[in-house]
Amino acid sequence: MENQGRPREELLEFIVVILLGITAVATAWSSWQGGLHGSQMDQKYTLANNLNAEANSMYNGGMQNLNQDLMLWNQLMSLGIDYAFAEMQNNEDEMYKVEFKYEQIMDDSVSEEFAKAIEWSNEFDDYVSPFENEDFIATYFAASAEKFEEAEAMLEAGNENNTHGDNQGLVSVIYAVVLFMLGVSQSFKGLREKSILLVVSGVGFVAATIFMFTIPIVTP
Repeated sequence: MENQGRPREELLEFIVVILLGITAVATAWSSWQGGLHGSQMDQKYTLANNLNAEANSMYNGGMQNLNQDLMLWNQLMSLGIDYAFAEMQNNEDEMYKVEFKYEQIMDDSVSEEFAKAIEWSNEFDDYVSPFENEDFIATYFAASAEKFEEAEAMLEAGNENNTHGDNQGLVSVIYAVVLFMLGVSQSFKGLREKSILLVVSGVGFVAATIFMFTIPIVTP
């Protein structure tokens, strides 16, 4: 009976040695992938912060342009009042002067979008400010909105790397438990105890490996 049990014991020891080696390699791979995910997470978070800062700067620039155009619109409205008054007085020289100023401002200082918004406001019988046009207002912040979306996408990508890194950490923990059980199994003399630990270790290894293959692979 002792001679019959010896080959089985040697087979179990051989399987343990093989599984120990494979698990050690898989643990190293999982740890490496987890580190790469963590590195990419840090890079993407940094880039997301930079993009947010750039988007905020662009938003402030858009707000500044909006305020400048508001002042221009007040100036144009004032010229319009001056023109109406000169027209009431039949003062053609003053009308010409005011009209010239108005056209100069329109040509030199009014953007294409602002000019279109002014044309839109002139289509109404009652007074309507071009700044009541929501599509026109959106043009001031279109670039910053796009940059904010880019930053949000980068942040989300970083969060995904964070999740993948955590998952790889979990895989490494399971592999560590497998390595522990394989090592402990050698301290038992009974084949039954060794077999149970080997089966449990094998199940843990297979489960961790399947889970690991569901995690995206990162290249340096």
